[in-house]
Amino acid sequence: MNTLRNRVQLIGNLGNDPEVIHLDSGKVVAKFNIATNDSYTNNKGEKITDTQWHNVVAWGKTAEIIEKYLKKGKEVAVEGKLTSRNYEDKDGQKRYITEVVCNELLMLGK
Repeated sequence: MNTLRNRVQLIGNLGNDPEVIHLDSGKVVAKFNIATNDSYTNNKGEKITDTQWHNVVAWGKTAEIIEKYLKKGKEVAVEGKLTSRNYEDKDGQKRYITEVVCNELLMLGK
């Protein structure tokens, strides 16, 4: 059952080109967001599409593959775990962010 704890699977499209950072330590990190869509029909019979945006972070070889192959609009399947962190912005305000740390990536579509 431990393999089911904190596991996220998403299929969506990249909302922007990935931001890839090569750290001084030699590590590589890629950050991007994906949009997932859910459609339903409301009580008036109208089709409604709800779009949710998800922040994704990938490290190492996965980040290198992302840098080489992924661009805005590309459809991907992502598997990973949810993490939350906080930081102070330039105005001193505390900000909170939830991200998916990507363990597996599958490129879909053309």
